Amino acid sequence: MSIEHLAFLIPGNYPDTAPGVGLAATLDVLAWAEAQGYDSAWVRQRHLERGISSAATFLAAATQRTQRIGLGAAVIQMGYENPWRLAEDLATVDVLSGGRLQVGLSAGPPPYGALLGPRLLDGDPAAIDFSHERINRLRDNLRGHWLDDGTVQVDSAAGAQRARLNPQAPGLADRLWVGGGSLRSAEWAGRAGYHLLIGNVTKGEQSDDFYVAQRAQLALYHRVWAEQLPGRRPRVALGRVIVPTDSADTATRARYRQFAQGRVARTLQPNGERRTLFPRDLVGSADQILSALHDDPLLPLVTELRLELPYDFALDEYRQILHDARQLIAPQLGWRPVVQAAGTPATAAPVARAVYTHRVTGV
Repeated sequence: MSIEHLAFLIPGNYPDTAPGVGLAATLDVLAWAEAQGYDSAWVRQRHLERGISSAATFLAAATQRTQRIGLGAAVIQMGYENPWRLAEDLATVDVLSGGRLQVGLSAGPPPYGALLGPRLLDGDPAAIDFSHERINRLRDNLRGHWLDDGTVQVDSAAGAQRARLNPQAPGLADRLWVGGGSLRSAEWAGRAGYHLLIGNVTKGEQSDDFYVAQRAQLALYHRVWAEQLPGRRPRVALGRVIVPTDSADTATRARYRQFAQGRVARTLQPNGERRTLFPRDLVGSADQILSALHDDPLLPLVTELRLELPYDFALDEYRQILHDARQLIAPQLGWRPVVQAAGTPATAAPVARAVYTHRVTGV
């Protein structure tokens, strides 16, 4: 087991009456996590919720608050997006960040398209291509090819120019990820050459066991990638809900456990027509969480781990979770920060792996 890249995913929630408070607090977490040595910070893009509805806009602000940490969006649902306009926004953010942007994407019709109707959709939704091809269109735009054969000029105050997407963001087209949660999405991502995000939700297509189903998807992804792109190495990032309690006070620990207990029922069987599967959240001491992680059959197959932070936690709770995970859990999984956090000896000796026998309880 060797985790080389430590990341986290934060929802960016806020109170209805004070959205600026929650968004500013999330920016504070990103800046703080950079100082702690985290390799990347990802934000959820959610529509019609108290969260980040425009990942590109939010991450543009994050580029001005950070210098090193990777900045990611997971995931942008392409059914809500115009592939050209989104490409312009993402390219702008990547240029502002100095090439630090990572973009997670998903295909399919917008989940609330019927509710939004003409507010979102121009014309009959049945005539709109919401397939994976919409993701390919975004990638093609980001590659910045000329849009003409040299015979068409764009007139501007700066003079006539050939037409292509601006600004140019070299390499961004190769930093696109697909959110995998089914055999179909995993196969398509591998065949099309996208990196893969797998997390805390998956589809039970061949098994009622979350880990068996997810491992089958990952195996398919690697097999198809190797067939299509021999010699190239894909990136796979694994997401898990990890909430260490070591430095939390008694009341906070109780609240964390209550949060996890409220989500146990969904882990006991496939949910809904899509047979959605969930694993149990990892809430407990670092020793308990490490024991559970060492039993996770997916973890030895990846080198990138992403902590999926719960919704509606306070700023100091996110910091506590990230602090404990960075100090007590990640080093035991083989991770070492490229940048040392303030107060951490630059030549700290590796921590010997302990034998963990405890199980996460109360979840």
